[in-house]
Amino acid sequence: MKKIIFCLTSVITGLHVTAQQKPHYTQYILNQYIVNPALTGIENYVDVKLSHRHQWVGLQDAPVTTYFTIHGPIGKSDYNTTATSQSVPGENPRGKNYWQEYVPSKPHHGIGLQVINDRTGPFNQFSAYSTYAYHIGISPGTNLSAGIGAGINNISLNADKLQFYTTIDPAVYSSGNINKMRFDMNAGIYLYSADYFVGISALQVVPSKIDFSNNAVKTTDGKFVPHLFGTAGYRFLLGDDFNFLPSLMVKYMSPSPVQVEVNAKLMYLDRLWAGASYRHKDGIAAMVGLNISTVLNVGYSYDYTTSKLNHYTKGTHEVIIGFTIGNKYGDTCPRNVW
Repeated sequence: MKKIIFCLTSVITGLHVTAQQKPHYTQYILNQYIVNPALTGIENYVDVKLSHRHQWVGLQDAPVTTYFTIHGPIGKSDYNTTATSQSVPGENPRGKNYWQEYVPSKPHHGIGLQVINDRTGPFNQFSAYSTYAYHIGISPGTNLSAGIGAGINNISLNADKLQFYTTIDPAVYSSGNINKMRFDMNAGIYLYSADYFVGISALQVVPSKIDFSNNAVKTTDGKFVPHLFGTAGYRFLLGDDFNFLPSLMVKYMSPSPVQVEVNAKLMYLDRLWAGASYRHKDGIAAMVGLNISTVLNVGYSYDYTTSKLNHYTKGTHEVIIGFTIGNKYGDTCPRNVW
């Protein structure tokens, strides 16, 4: 058992130091704000999201990620005060007529907050960012936004969880937590319309070196590296009751290879949706969600690992709960984030 713990710790350490250092989000399509600050204030209301992700269930000390986000616009309305702001009885509120009357956003600002905790084995990363974005319509049906986030990242090592069979640095071998807080920034741009979106963002853009020695996290060996994200999606109307929403995410962080994730979401009216996801050489996922009311929505996903880890894990569970504040137009699903 100790060997298993040691091997897992070694693998996780390598992942955190040289590869992906930001969490995976299977349901990123429900909250792209978590990977791109340019979405700050994109809707007509304050959007609140709570999410909990338990990765590789059954594997001791596997990643667990929890986040809270809140963001909203300042002085925004992209509705006309007539047809597009009223639902017609018997008609899909997100059907053909709705999208034909889509208008771009008037220039406006958005502000928000992201709080993320990501724990893997003996490592814990806590991050908090304030975000700002500016949105502008650039054509009769297209919007462009740019955003930035600034905040802090704290990484801690719980030395009590480490198991060693060789001589190591006494500072790491000692009990207790070793902590380091650092300044961090995110940035992104987002192009969106009634039919498509394209986004590019960079997280953890302030690189810094890190190791654990002398009872402190010091700037020498390992390092935090920027993470680049590209997202794109398109909306297809299938009749007037269904929206089909394929999307793509591409991630890159040096020195790891490019990661590609493909998603597809089928939405019935503006209430119920189901979807699937494929992450290249990693896993597949099934997703389902419900817009319960104009103030509450929920989503759930289950990931099945296709790598060798599937012999040791029972999959990954992710839950996301959303709330809307100030939803004066009574939207049951987002207008600009699908």
